[in-house]
Amino acid sequence: MWEGGVGQKGAVEAIGTVIRTFIGDGSIIATGGSTLIVIALAHGIALAIAVSAAMNISGGHINPAVTLGMLVTKRISVQHAAVYIVSQLIGAIFAGYLLMGVFPKTLGSVVNWGAPGLGSQTSVAQGILFEAVMTFILVFAVFGTAVDSRAPKIGGFGIGLAIAIDIMAGGPFTGAAMNPARAIGPMVAALNFTNWYVYWIGPILGSIIAALLYHYVVLKNQT
Repeated sequence: MWEGGVGQKGAVEAIGTVIRTFIGDGSIIATGGSTLIVIALAHGIALAIAVSAAMNISGGHINPAVTLGMLVTKRISVQHAAVYIVSQLIGAIFAGYLLMGVFPKTLGSVVNWGAPGLGSQTSVAQGILFEAVMTFILVFAVFGTAVDSRAPKIGGFGIGLAIAIDIMAGGPFTGAAMNPARAIGPMVAALNFTNWYVYWIGPILGSIIAALLYHYVVLKNQT
């Protein structure tokens, strides 16, 4: 289904993650984290572009949680999944340092260089649940618009919209990462790993549940 060797696919995943993280987190830095609609649209459009550009090479996962969803439904091998996840993490960390290189420190440090964080009234358990629900929506959209053979040919548009609406709902409460790589990249740059595990546990749980549900229920009896 996809063209290219594992090295090429990994490179495309890394580049796509740089695009998604740099533009998305850049919008947080540029607005001081205060303009939710701009941040949501920036993340959504950046992801739509990254997924559409990478789709024919790697499948356009751009997210370790999405890759794990593909792995548990046997749409990708363990070897490829490992390469994808490492590439995504490298891309996100590179983007984090790139953000530090182009934005003034006075702007970036105020918002921890775009790293997600829990709202003052959001508990760790609520954060994990919120991230799981939002990632469920994202991965369900991935399967419905990119994996399902009956899907409309709209590239990453539907996936980008899923990210945008999730951020509009969850941004003030968890930062709406839905992506362990997107979370860890700016955390490394900011050297601030507060509640980092929220952005691994929640997205991984949400992705696996969505992937298995779509695979075994929605795609049941589909050839």
